[in-house]
Amino acid sequence: MKTIHLHSIKFIVTAIVVTMFFSCNNDFDKVQQVGVLQNQPIGEAENIDLDYTEFEEDTVRLLANLLSPKMLDYSNRSFAFSEFPEGVELFIFDDDGNKTTITSNYAIVYSDTDLIDLRGDVKIATHQKDTLFTEQLYYNQKLEWAFTNEPFVFKSLTSLTHGVGFDSDKNLKETQVLEMGGDFEVDN
Repeated sequence: MKTIHLHSIKFIVTAIVVTMFFSCNNDFDKVQQVGVLQNQPIGEAENIDLDYTEFEEDTVRLLANLLSPKMLDYSNRSFAFSEFPEGVELFIFDDDGNKTTITSNYAIVYSDTDLIDLRGDVKIATHQKDTLFTEQLYYNQKLEWAFTNEPFVFKSLTSLTHGVGFDSDKNLKETQVLEMGGDFEVDN
């Protein structure tokens, strides 16, 4: 009787240990899946065509239009962002309806800081035919200020400037350059 009782206890203990082992293994798999899911975007959109508008009195005014083949939404991260892995084309309209066009091969918009990181063949072209070319450009949406520490080329109707490091307002009128060269027209 003692042998049967001891054998039953060993069987029960073995069954509990095996059950715990498999349940822990399943929990570990779930933890791994959660980690993978947190690294994945919470949403994905294709063929984006977003209009940013402002309602003034009885009219709606178009401020900007964003086009992109693909957007990945990472708002599930502690530092939320949206990624545009296939680039963006952004049209910004001033109070008079004049259009500035911004294009890049890749972009990230950081939600908490309102900072946009544009990369790869970045081009800004204003309605006045001023054009900036660079490989990376940051745009601060709150301050409406663009800047880069990368090499750039800036073409206007009267000059061609190239250099490294560029800061400007959204209209490319208030510019600051760190290192520059090029052809300039000087008023006497």
